[in-house]
Amino acid sequence: MSLSEISERLELPTSTVHRLLAAMKERGYIEQQRRSGGYKLGLTFVDMSSLYLNRLELKTEAEPFLRDLSSKTGLTAFLAIRDHDQIVYIDKMETFSSLRKYSILGQRRPVYTTSLGKALLFDLVDEEIRELLSNTSFEKHGPKTHTDLQRLIFDINTSRTRGWAMDDEEAEEGIRCVAAPIHDYRSRAIAAISASWSISASPDVDIEGTAAQVVRASEQIARHMGYPVTARPRSE
Repeated sequence: MSLSEISERLELPTSTVHRLLAAMKERGYIEQQRRSGGYKLGLTFVDMSSLYLNRLELKTEAEPFLRDLSSKTGLTAFLAIRDHDQIVYIDKMETFSSLRKYSILGQRRPVYTTSLGKALLFDLVDEEIRELLSNTSFEKHGPKTHTDLQRLIFDINTSRTRGWAMDDEEAEEGIRCVAAPIHDYRSRAIAAISASWSISASPDVDIEGTAAQVVRASEQIARHMGYPVTARPRSE
């Protein structure tokens, strides 16, 4: 569409529409054709659409592995994605049916408090993590919450090397959790899967054994998302 056509459709002055289009063009939401000067949708809309479709596909592909992880470990399994400096829970599986499943879907937590959040930062280098959390106020959510960015980065680097992250009473007192990232065909960490348990109710959980099962589940989901599991995630 031309500038005049868009102005007419929106019933806005041409000058106003031109400023809006310039801002959208700069961000990649639209592109301007060289010959005609007309405007069309840009690649940013394609990226947004693929992210949305990925999430729909992700839940479908992940569900059986999430259920299997919960069944084999006897623990609660979670699936989450990252939205800037927060995680968003998109699925949950328990060994028994519970309405509490639906109460957590859509809930958010800071990335620095959870194993899911740390796992979702595996494919960022140190400087990218610093930039992402530059305006974050580190608050204590559990007795062992990281309140220092450098300690968090050290934890993420250590976790990345072994392939899984741990939340040891960092998000909530008395709760432990291990998580691993899920990569797609572009080798991007699009989600993370975890197993969580109460220390008092399950004091004898084999942490490394559980982590190995979580990693296995994440790799199985990744294969279904087109990720070559033999490839290694990006690291610094």
